[in-house]
Parts: sequence; C-alpha cells; structure tokens
Amino acid sequence: MNKLLKTSLFAAVMSVMMSSCGEYNKVLKSTDMNYKFEYARKAYDQRKYMQAITLLQDLQMPMRGTENGEDATFLLAMSYFENKDYLNSAVYFKNYYQRYPRGKYAELSRFYSGYGYYLDSPDPQLDQTYTLKAIEELQGFLDYFPQSDKAGIAKNAIFEMQDKLTLKQLQNAQLYYNLGNFLGNNYESCIITAKNALKDFPYSKYREDFEMLILKAKYQEAKNSIAEKSEDRYREVIDEYYSFINTYPESKNLSEAQSIFNIASKHLGE
Repeated sequence: MNKLLKTSLFAAVMSVMMSSCGEYNKVLKSTDMNYKFEYARKAYDQRKYMQAITLLQDLQMPMRGTENGEDATFLLAMSYFENKDYLNSAVYFKNYYQRYPRGKYAELSRFYSGYGYYLDSPDPQLDQTYTLKAIEELQGFLDYFPQSDKAGIAKNAIFEMQDKLTLKQLQNAQLYYNLGNFLGNNYESCIITAKNALKDFPYSKYREDFEMLILKAKYQEAKNSIAEKSEDRYREVIDEYYSFINTYPESKNLSEAQSIFNIASKHLGE
C-alpha cells in the first residue's frame, strides 16, 4: 500500500512539473506581452527567478512606456538580485531609477543598486572596483532618501567598506615597509601611503596602525641615512613619537615606540 501511495505521489508530482514546463514553454512562444508579464510575476513569487529573468528580458523594449513597463524593469532587477546575480541586478536597478527618477520603486532601486555591489564586494587584497561602486551608489541613495528606513543599513555598509579600503591601504603600506630598501627607498612609499590613507579615512579603526607604521618607517629612514641627513631624520622620529604617544597613551605598541624614541634620542645626544 505504501509503495502504491509513493508511486501515485511521484506520478502526481511529475504530472504537475510537466504541466508547468509545458505552460512555461507556451508563455515563451507567446506574443501577448501582458500574459508574459503576469507569468513572470507569478514565477518571481514562486522563486523561479531564471524563468522570470528570461521573460522579463524579452519584455524590456516592448513594454517601455506601457502601463506595466515600470514594474517590469523593477521586477527584472529584483529577479537578478534574488538570484544572487548582484552585478546584473545593479545595472537594472540603475536603469530603473534613471528612467523613473520619481517612480514608485526609486527609493528601493537606489538602495539595492548599491547594496548589490556591497554584497559582491571582494576581500581587501583583491580589486576594489565594486567596493567603490557600492559606496558611490549607497551614498547617492542616502543623498536622495536620508530618512529612509534603510538608511541605517546603507550607512553601516558604507562604514564597513571604508574599513575594507583602509585595510587594503594598510596592507600596501606594510608591504612597502617590509620591502625596506629593496630597489629603492620603500620606507618613503610606506609613509606616503599611510599618510594618504589617514587623510582619506580620518576616522578609520586602523588609524593607530598607520601612525605606528609611519613612526617605524621614519626610524628606518633615519637609521639608514647618510651622515648629513641623519640628525634631521632622527628629529623627525622624535616628533613622530611624541605625536603618537599623545594620541595613544595606552597603545599596545607603546613599548616598541619607546624603544625607537630611546635610540633616536641617543643618536642626538639627548
């Protein structure tokens, strides 16, 4: 009896699937735009995002300027987003808010355009093009809709991505420091990179790391200087030390900073 029941259920499921496939193929061949659109809407509700995408792609040009044209563009963008194809979703969300700047989905389109890029933002050591796009789109969303209930999500995403960009700069600065004098003065490149990062991201959680790296790089420059430049560079080290300990009196790097200060002071006879 159980075997018979399972067989019947399987047959029923297969029948439904075959019927569904048959209807979808019928919709694909149809020239009725509204029929296709309603089926695409139903497919989206049933989480059949690829079916929705295929149908809505075909409807973009024919439905432009029609009653359902606005909904079709937004639904296509959402279908890509829910299918986790964030790059294509961002393209269509942007198409929507540029075509319908006062449309009923303008707020959501601006938000999801940036949030999709945020979800696709890679690890710090990789190319950060999409991170920059995410920040640009989400900042645009905040400019247009500062009171949105999604404003907090957008702000947190921006802060997170700024930290990611800052971490990439910190890794670059550290790499220059590690290279030392290999094929040139990489300590100076380390200092420039760190200072630029502090200028671009003044409230970064990595600020102390940058400033400690600057102190260490300046010390290495002084240590490896020719006699004529040595005194001036050690004085720069001492100035940097005082700036560091005044800002971070309880730093985890205090012992190393103090050691650098002692050596610099000794070289200056202080």
